[in-house]
This record gives sequence, structure tokens and C-alpha cells, in this order.
Amino acid sequence: MTQQMFALSFGLAAMLAAADIAHGAPQCDSREAVTALLADRYGETRRSIGIAGQAAVMELFASDATGTWSITLTLPDGRMCLMASGSNYEALTEDLPAGGDPA
Repeated sequence: MTQQMFALSFGLAAMLAAADIAHGAPQCDSREAVTALLADRYGETRRSIGIAGQAAVMELFASDATGTWSITLTLPDGRMCLMASGSNYEALTEDLPAGGDPA
């Protein structure tokens, strides 16, 4: 299970990085500068956090007021990189599907 979670988190980080590379290099700066930009310009606050791979931290920032969202990746050296962003953010809480035989 641990290997599957590692593969999924590493895969997500790789997909985000690949998507961003198609649009140019990731925008990186100090964590303080990036979080200030997201708060001041877009009104975004941190909504979730997770470990990406073995050494990076993925965070989702979003704003209910503007509907914008941003995914960042903080690297071991302290740099935070903006990996993806978009609009129409909506927070969801869903129950897991029932387990067992569906019949």
C-alpha cells in the first residue's frame, strides 16, 4: 500500500510538472513570497496538503470569493513552485462507495 501511495503521489507531481513544462518553467520563489502572492492577488488560502514523493510538499490553495485555485509544490530547499492554477473551485466531501458485492 505504501508503494502504491508513493507511486500515486510521485505520478501526480510528475503530471503537474509535465503540464507546466508545456506552458513554460514553473514559477518558483520563497514560500513566503508565493503564499503572499496567492493571498494578496487572489484571496487564496491553504485548503489541503500532502506529501509528493519523498521530499516535496503539495498544497492546494483556493478562494471561495474568487473561485480560483492553485496547486503548489514546496521543494526540500525551501522553494515553493506554482504547478497549476484554475477557476471555478468547489470544495467537495464525498463518502466512499459501499464495499463488497454490489449485487
